[in-house]
Amino acid sequence: MLCDRASKNMFSRALIEELTNKLAEVARHPEVRCVVVSGLERHFCCGGSRSELLELIEGNYTFAVGHFYRALLDCPIPTIAAMAGHALGGGLVFGLYADIVILAEESIYSANFMRYGFTPGVGATCLLPHRLGPALAHEMLLTANGFHGEELRRRGVPFQVVKRDRVLQQALTIAADLASKPVTSLKLLKATMTQALRDELPRAVSRELEMHEITFKLPEVRARVELEFGY
Repeated sequence: MLCDRASKNMFSRALIEELTNKLAEVARHPEVRCVVVSGLERHFCCGGSRSELLELIEGNYTFAVGHFYRALLDCPIPTIAAMAGHALGGGLVFGLYADIVILAEESIYSANFMRYGFTPGVGATCLLPHRLGPALAHEMLLTANGFHGEELRRRGVPFQVVKRDRVLQQALTIAADLASKPVTSLKLLKATMTQALRDELPRAVSRELEMHEITFKLPEVRARVELEFGY
């Protein structure tokens, strides 16, 4: 469970380290057959914090360090993202790397990178078209608008969208079903089904980093992050 109430589950180095360590620990366990990742009641994950974004703007590091953003994809066993709360920016993308995604009708999902004027990162330009379809992905990435889960269901997202208070239980029900399958078969099938995405990601991430070299240097971007940052 992602649980940093003070920041509404924004990515910090501490949260990233804890998450990475937990997933690595689970993946090493020979009998674990799936992982369910959940967040707070109203916030699944709200992406990078103001301070983290300013670090990126300064060029002190890049989002690609450690590849934390794709942890759910790289986990060898199936992953389920129980996204009951709002998910913004890198937080939305992080959840969409899961093998199975469950959204809440009431919550807002936004690829809000361009709200601050910088181009998307964390593999979003590859993952969103792959998971949501090109048309919806382009709209979400270009406009940075937020969409309630209920609207995304009407737009045809290929995920279950249920009432917020049912998201976690639905995820656990699916997890129980997966737990009845042979772990070797689950690992082999996941590796096969995610191969195309894993092959495409490096080139997309490289291009995103090239765009960041340009867009993070725009004065307007720094001004927006410093003055307008919020939810």
